[in-house]
Amino acid sequence: MRNLNNVPKVIMESKSIGHPINFKWTKNKINKLLDPLEGNEELENSLMQINHKGSVGLTAALLEWIYWRFTGYTQEIHDTQKRIEALWCSIDNKEHVNPLFFDTELEIPAVGSVNGALWIALMNVTMVDVRYRKGSYYLQNELVGLVLLARHITPKKKKFDKWFEQTITRLANTHPNPYKNENLDESDEGVYDPSNEPLICREFFFDESFKYSVEESENALHSFIGNLDLKANSFLNLPKKAS
Repeated sequence: MRNLNNVPKVIMESKSIGHPINFKWTKNKINKLLDPLEGNEELENSLMQINHKGSVGLTAALLEWIYWRFTGYTQEIHDTQKRIEALWCSIDNKEHVNPLFFDTELEIPAVGSVNGALWIALMNVTMVDVRYRKGSYYLQNELVGLVLLARHITPKKKKFDKWFEQTITRLANTHPNPYKNENLDESDEGVYDPSNEPLICREFFFDESFKYSVEESENALHSFIGNLDLKANSFLNLPKKAS
């Protein structure tokens, strides 16, 4: 799985690719996705069990679910692929990736079942990236809306649910959150340094045959990064020796 041209088996099985855009996209659904924390405490708590690099890896995987769902329906997909690549690179070293800014003036409404959903996804990813760079102790909260969105647009939701439950369980074991039981500063002024956390790779999320170890994960991530076209992705700022 050295590049994003390989469609993960579980996403194929979820009937996401080429399926009609027939999910509900109402004002009420939009509002719930824009303000997802209320009523989703169990999901929020599950996400708080994983560390920063595990969370960014999950962000990339969730954005890939959304990427494949909308492939062929909008021209914005190409930029989405670049953001997925950048998220994986930021796990290796966030200094090698430019900020994933998107619609900083909030001028694009979250309407339209394709572009509206994609707008919400990219805004969530932007906030994950901002908090990851800052070292926020509340990084994981930004994933709630992305999880709900990816599930909502997936045709075969049971496939998504099984994948997500298995993924969260594995992440809690391999990439546990070291501060999950601490009393956090609600001002969000504290800074956490994730630089010593173990790397995670795309195979962890999408390759059933992948046997996780720190070494294998590092090798797979570096192989993925080494296969990227650095000149074609403006979000990437990798030195030549890192490619």
